Amino acid sequence: MEMIGSPAPGFHLQDQHGVGWQLSELRDRPVILVFYPFAFTGVCSGELRALRDEFVPSVGDVAEVLAISCDSMFSLRVFGETEGLMFPLLSDFWPHGAVASAYGVFDEERGCARRGTFLIDTEGIVRWSVVNDLPDARHVTDYRRALDEIMAAP
Repeated sequence: MEMIGSPAPGFHLQDQHGVGWQLSELRDRPVILVFYPFAFTGVCSGELRALRDEFVPSVGDVAEVLAISCDSMFSLRVFGETEGLMFPLLSDFWPHGAVASAYGVFDEERGCARRGTFLIDTEGIVRWSVVNDLPDARHVTDYRRALDEIMAAP
């Protein structure tokens, strides 16, 4: 499902601390949604550590980074604490995978989100996305390049 140029599907999800996040309230800066299959798995842990170490510090207050999985809020709290992830880990647990489905990245057979990343501008429009197969990690340099491009656009 191609979403570039379309309004991003709205959502209201809780993070690992029970704080509610609503996409429509995040219009002051671009939002990067990073869907990942499962907490505590090798590729996912590596991707989120790369976000923690390489991407989140480089964007500062320029963009909001939100990671989303179908894990429960409680699992995400332990995962975040274990990995030292200080950015929001949103739980798409119930209704199970509803947000991942809205973005076209829910894997019905496995019951998890695929590796989809969506860059949403301040108007709520999807400007860039990439979706990888479950075993294929994404590269944070691609996120930075896409963010730089939309920030430079008039």
